[in-house]
Amino acid sequence: MTALATAPTARPRPARAWRAVLRLHRPALILWGVFVAVVSAVLLWAYGPGGNAASAAWQKKCTADLCDWDYSVDAYHLAYRFSEAAIDFLPVLVALWAGSMLIGRELENGTAELVWTQSVSPARWLATKLTAPAALLTAGTTLLVLLHRLLFDAHQVPEGWNWSDNGTFETNGPVAVAFPLLGLALGALAGLVVRRAVAGLAIAGVATATARSLVLWASPHLWPWKVDVRALKDGYPPMKAAFYGDEGVVTSTGAHIPYPCSGAEKACLAAHDVVGYYREYHPSSQFWPLQLTETALILTVAALAVTAAFTLLRRRTA
Repeated sequence: MTALATAPTARPRPARAWRAVLRLHRPALILWGVFVAVVSAVLLWAYGPGGNAASAAWQKKCTADLCDWDYSVDAYHLAYRFSEAAIDFLPVLVALWAGSMLIGRELENGTAELVWTQSVSPARWLATKLTAPAALLTAGTTLLVLLHRLLFDAHQVPEGWNWSDNGTFETNGPVAVAFPLLGLALGALAGLVVRRAVAGLAIAGVATATARSLVLWASPHLWPWKVDVRALKDGYPPMKAAFYGDEGVVTSTGAHIPYPCSGAEKACLAAHDVVGYYREYHPSSQFWPLQLTETALILTVAALAVTAAFTLLRRRTA
């Protein structure tokens, strides 16, 4: 009698958690793809045909005394500024989505609690909710930063922007990649705190905008300033393409003090023992130190927000 060998029944493999997140938030995924595609197309147009037309118009209509810009130059600059504005506003958009749709809505509807009763723990649920969007945000934003740097380095019309301009500096390096991750972290934390979609949206937007403003205010002070000093007869050091900090006057002892005079300038300066002027600034050679220190600050704040989110979730689900 021959024994029949029975093949072991294969157990169905559970769906990967990150796939579930992508399926659940498919509209957001599509919008993210459209966003990256549109901004990339604008940057590539400005780098290619738009930049070529603007450069030709500039060379044709610019003389030593006058530059008569036409629509091609205006369109070139508009494309550049549009891409910067879109990338700069991205952290707030990410925070609004994370606070409302990613976290707040699922807690409000009870979907998250249902998932926790299945095979997914609360910690794994939150980790997947954060890592899948973070990976997509990092990949897409990195592409946009590389295209922006490509356009900036080409600079086919030699007027209109500098490396230190508001928006240009943030969009030209890893700072632009770190800010959306900060928005994601703060949005998730806001959604966990209020457990409501609309309230999470509002709090996440305000928190991210505030954090971004504070980081931009603090970041120039994280790296030592260079100081340009000029004699009293030469006046203040000239302004150039750089980040500027404090400025004032120098006394004979070498002390740097604010400008002390409001009238009778010569007598006032002599009375305060002023012998020169100074200006603090960050030159273009400090671009990467500034970028890296600001990125480290942003990621530190994001890590603190993520830690707070996991701590809050653990206490609520203990």
